[in-house]
Amino acid sequence: MKPGSLEQEPLNPYRWWILVGLITAAIMEVLDTTIVNVSLPQIAGNLGATSEEVGWISTGYILSNVIVLPMTAWLASRFGRKNYLCFSILVFVMASVLCGTSHTLGELVLWRVVQGSGGAALLSTAQATIREIFPWEQQGLVQAIYVLGIVVAPTVGPTVGGWITDNYNWNWIFFINVPIGTASFFIVYTLLQDSKYAMKVEKIDWIGIALLAVGLGCLQYVLEEGNSKAWFDSPVILNLTAISAILLPLFAWWQLSPRNKMPVVSLKVLRNRDLSASLVLFMVLGFGLYGGVFIYPMFAQNVMHLTPTETGLTLLPGGIATGFAAVMSGRLLGGAKPMFDPRISILTGLGIFVFAMSVMSALPSSAGSDNVYTPLLLRGLGLGMLFVPINLSAFSTLRGAEIAQGAGLLNLSRQLGGSFGIAAIASFTTHQVQSSRTGLIANVFAGNPALDQRVQAVSAGLMAKGYGPQGAHQAAFAAVDRIVNIEAATHAYNSAFFMIMVVTIVASPLILALRRATGQGQTVESH
Repeated sequence: MKPGSLEQEPLNPYRWWILVGLITAAIMEVLDTTIVNVSLPQIAGNLGATSEEVGWISTGYILSNVIVLPMTAWLASRFGRKNYLCFSILVFVMASVLCGTSHTLGELVLWRVVQGSGGAALLSTAQATIREIFPWEQQGLVQAIYVLGIVVAPTVGPTVGGWITDNYNWNWIFFINVPIGTASFFIVYTLLQDSKYAMKVEKIDWIGIALLAVGLGCLQYVLEEGNSKAWFDSPVILNLTAISAILLPLFAWWQLSPRNKMPVVSLKVLRNRDLSASLVLFMVLGFGLYGGVFIYPMFAQNVMHLTPTETGLTLLPGGIATGFAAVMSGRLLGGAKPMFDPRISILTGLGIFVFAMSVMSALPSSAGSDNVYTPLLLRGLGLGMLFVPINLSAFSTLRGAEIAQGAGLLNLSRQLGGSFGIAAIASFTTHQVQSSRTGLIANVFAGNPALDQRVQAVSAGLMAKGYGPQGAHQAAFAAVDRIVNIEAATHAYNSAFFMIMVVTIVASPLILALRRATGQGQTVESH
């Protein structure tokens, strides 16, 4: 076999059915990262928890998911790809049932942690399996279908969660996983075989597992809870940051050490420049994807005064656009001879995404649904043009066991990028709201002609409706205060969208590090 050619498993005649099982599992897993968010107020009320306590329902899930993600290749080799995937699906479904039947917050958080640990394989091991069982000429299409799960699901999650919460109760956001997971388990258990590329695991890297679990767990906790605890003003955040800063470099050193014969994560795969560049691009995309899904509902509900269901519906066209663009990119980039260089699709997608963010960063406080449909549609279109070619570029020169390692790291980078994005945007927005309000309040003083004119006009209108002079005057100042708050929030959210745009632009030169794919799993400079 000549250098650079793609090693391939014997084609499984049931690979398209296996794809259905794996994709439904991936959608189920990613959907659970966002579907629960709109139900948190109802869950808090039912379980008697505060808003800070109920946040652990999301935090616990992501913590365990991030810790297990980089170990999925090792776990699949240790227990067999089929066994590990089936076990993970069962864990996810059983934990979902126990989440839905929980009667206390502690129970719910515990089962969410278990659920997150089971969900890791439904992303990375599923993606690696798709990469291994399909020939190169079909990779564009199947990777596009995979993208439909991991990109569209977080977008439609708030819509689905809002509808279930409004029409039923929060328990059903977990129970809907049962039929989906059961069907996925049956397909995988019946049709999938173990990978011939699995590494031989003769010794367990307990040191590596401990360093990874504690170091990555501390980092994820800092990102999830840092803003609510005032960051480094909190001794807990400061200490966990220090632990993470020490243990993660130690983990990297231990994984690359000649003394470690069986590393739990093979970091040597990062020598592949296509994978390394794709990891950073995926982190930036996670920043924009999850950061946008985090900040837009705040803008929609606090400024445009939309309900959670209405907010989800405004995101839906963008999700459809993502799916359409992903499928079209997959068809055009798939086959033995791609119709054009994947880097062109990446550059075009980045340009569309940046333009959409620039429009979102200039929305006024008077914006309505009509003002956001177009930029949200363009945002979805840009994302759909990015994920498939980056996936193809990342895997184009990976061979054998490297595929599973790369899949785990790619999904970890996307998840960490999302965590960094949400943490940075949450902190930035909090600061911007305060500073913007301070600047606006400086203009609210007695004797300001514009303020006096506004207060008099509002007071006159209220007195015409039956208010007394003093009550009308107080209500007018309260109305001015609300206007100040809305304008401060609008400026903060605009700045957050601008931040996403800047981060995307700064990362765009990484496209130059990707090599041009020539088809059949080769690159111009394949090694």
